[in-house]
Amino acid sequence: MRLRVQLLAALAQNAYLAFPWTRNIYQGPLKQLCTPGLNCYSCPAAVVSCPLGTLQHFIAGVRPALRWGTYRLGFYVVGLLAAVGLVGGRFSCGWLCPFGLLQDLLFRLPLPKLRLPQRIGWLRYVVLGLTVVALPAVLTGAMGYGEPWFCHILCPAGTLEASGLLAMIPPLREQMGGVFALKAAVLILVLGLSAVSFRPYCRGLCPLGAIYGWFNRCSLLGLEHHPHLCTDCGACARGCHSGLDPRTDQASTECLRCLRCAAERCTHAALRVRFGGGTQAPEATLGNPPERTC
Repeated sequence: MRLRVQLLAALAQNAYLAFPWTRNIYQGPLKQLCTPGLNCYSCPAAVVSCPLGTLQHFIAGVRPALRWGTYRLGFYVVGLLAAVGLVGGRFSCGWLCPFGLLQDLLFRLPLPKLRLPQRIGWLRYVVLGLTVVALPAVLTGAMGYGEPWFCHILCPAGTLEASGLLAMIPPLREQMGGVFALKAAVLILVLGLSAVSFRPYCRGLCPLGAIYGWFNRCSLLGLEHHPHLCTDCGACARGCHSGLDPRTDQASTECLRCLRCAAERCTHAALRVRFGGGTQAPEATLGNPPERTC
């Protein structure tokens, strides 16, 4: 079911299929809306905007806006990020992000797999603080406006999705110069790693995942563990591609909320998906824990 939802979400976010004839990106009223996942504004098929790009533009304009007394906090994009995070934590990463879908499909290739260390997760916060917040606010031009540096120099999703526009309009490639080579190298590295390791971009570079990860401990959607039903078989931990043990930490910032551990791996209902309040375990089994197995 998750794969079907991912495919439908990717299609819904990129539903402007007239771009081969118009040779331009969609700029209709839907482009004023932000998608909860990572989907580049410059993708010729995109019908919505990327929340990270919108957030960077607000930050990039803070200096002249403060000087003129016209600055307004980007309540729409900040509110959207908070609302999505409070409802589902990183659910949109696991179910709605088109670039996450691409990494999942590459990971299915029959190649030897490499498990990345958990500690690479701190890189997301470096990318968020440096390229999304600090550089757009500090590195400004003559008029005081900054640039969306994450989009310009790093975002592999933007490089991939905007490549159709670059193919249709060759002068754009010439304007990008060496920056495009840098972004292409990042994209190739991420796609190559995705074939042998689970979602390297989501786990180590994505600033959007860093933001949503903060909400994993307080989101309405989450996981809960019922120890009296658990046999400690370890199937949930072995099946977690993020390298987590759902028995001990159901709200890790690394959890993508794919819900695979509860829906597919746990056969004793010891792991359950909850929304809002907790769920009740079957009363009939409360006093009779299952036999533990190795």
